[in-house]
Amino acid sequence: MGLGAEEWQVVCLSVKVASVATILSLPVAVVVAYLLSRTRFAAKPLLNAFVYLPLIMPPVVTGFILLRLFAPNAPLGRFLEETLGLTLAFRWTGAALAAAVMAFPLMVRAIRLALDAVDPRLEIAAETLGARRSVAFFTVTLPLVLPGILAGVVLAFAKSLGEFGATITFVSNIPGETRTLPLAIYTNLQIPGQEAAALELAFLAVAISLVAIFLSEWIAHRMARRMQGG
Repeated sequence: MGLGAEEWQVVCLSVKVASVATILSLPVAVVVAYLLSRTRFAAKPLLNAFVYLPLIMPPVVTGFILLRLFAPNAPLGRFLEETLGLTLAFRWTGAALAAAVMAFPLMVRAIRLALDAVDPRLEIAAETLGARRSVAFFTVTLPLVLPGILAGVVLAFAKSLGEFGATITFVSNIPGETRTLPLAIYTNLQIPGQEAAALELAFLAVAISLVAIFLSEWIAHRMARRMQGG
């Protein structure tokens, strides 16, 4: 596969955007999944709906909402720029935010399913032996749900890598700044004679996704054997 400098720049940017989106989403997803799985509160249905909303809404609508919230002249966008020097609209950081928002429901769902499968009496037993709730979670529950967390990470990374609608709406399609793999494929398809370049990038996207899935399966298998003492 003869990728040029521009194509490798697209690949590196895509991996950076997907990695940042996944890493920043992970701690929030663990907390939200725990709240949805193990706690009861009045606003739980509202939180549940809010978390899964990006899965139902058209991605363009999500991107438009992000643009309205984080544009330089919007209150949140102006606040971040003036206090943290962070600009999101039409920057790769905004692409990471859009990818994180779109991938967040998949990560939360995978972790929540793993938490639901763990008997909560194990945590209660640890607490009766003197462990605080946080200690019981980190020493008893977290090791048991690690495969689910890993599955959520892989799903979120793959979703972030393929995110298109919210990204192009929020940060546009700027070469070298926000043009990720899906946007580069779309751009090549709009230019007569660039179908071969689009196909190369499409194969590359599939290859990266397959490597991520096989790697996660291998790690999950190793972790399962370790927990079983194998």
